Amino acid sequence: MKIERDLSMPALLVTVVVWASAFVAIRAVGDTFSPGSLTLGRLLVGVVALTFFARPTIAALPTGRPLVLVILYGVVWFGAYNIALNAAERDLDAGTTALIVNVGPIFAAVIAGFLYKEGFPKPLMIGMGIAFAGVVLIALSTESDSTAVDTASTTGVLLCVAAAAFYAFGALAQKPALKHMEPVMSVWLGCLVGVVVCLPFTPALIDELGRASTEDILWVVYLGVFPTAIGFSTWSYALKRISTGKAASTTYLAPATATLISWAVLDEVPAALAFVGGALCLIGVAITRLRSAPKDVPDDERAPAA
Repeated sequence: MKIERDLSMPALLVTVVVWASAFVAIRAVGDTFSPGSLTLGRLLVGVVALTFFARPTIAALPTGRPLVLVILYGVVWFGAYNIALNAAERDLDAGTTALIVNVGPIFAAVIAGFLYKEGFPKPLMIGMGIAFAGVVLIALSTESDSTAVDTASTTGVLLCVAAAAFYAFGALAQKPALKHMEPVMSVWLGCLVGVVVCLPFTPALIDELGRASTEDILWVVYLGVFPTAIGFSTWSYALKRISTGKAASTTYLAPATATLISWAVLDEVPAALAFVGGALCLIGVAITRLRSAPKDVPDDERAPAA
């Protein structure tokens, strides 16, 4: 009997790199494309790229509860998350945005506390408090550092927090859906739902494409092929095999990676105080992970403890 190799960790490392680069790409085209049109353009490219790999058929499409889950994470993660993220990066640099979005696992723990009756243990509450303090520091960072990117705003921070919540909700919805379909198919369907949600932005996308440079258009194609088609597929491959908490915790590497790429490509570096705030965010998330799971529940089947 042939044993399938578990490539979850290599897959997640690919996800971290391409998702980190997405923060930089979004920042690079923020002045050319509006949040909604950028989301639509990115998802359209993703759908086209994934069609060759998913090879969708009527028989492979989910029905019933799995279909409801697909629609849910398609609307929330592929649609709302990307729009909020794109809007946030008009006011925040790529590294700072990545730092704040990585409080997403805390939201996942809170949602799991309600949905799966896990409660709200002390580590979760302490971690949430520390992470909140970190977000506040990030919001105040540019006021005390004149060398930082002079675009940060409270609005940008709040949009990042919203994006983090959408990310958490989407990941929690996708996990059970993956029991009924292959990872690539789950991403293709999520992209397709996202495209439908963003169709009202079609006129804006057409108008902005007409005024965009070749470089900007290539950035949109990059976002659709790499962070969307490839990044979400490798993420889904790993998520199908390990718990949501473990998968989400790996993305803690994304802020540092995004900051390095942003410094190299855009010559942007977050304010010094933002690094302190980001560290507090990640420490807070790590503390929430101190909860011990029930011993009789397999790791990949327990409610996500992000």
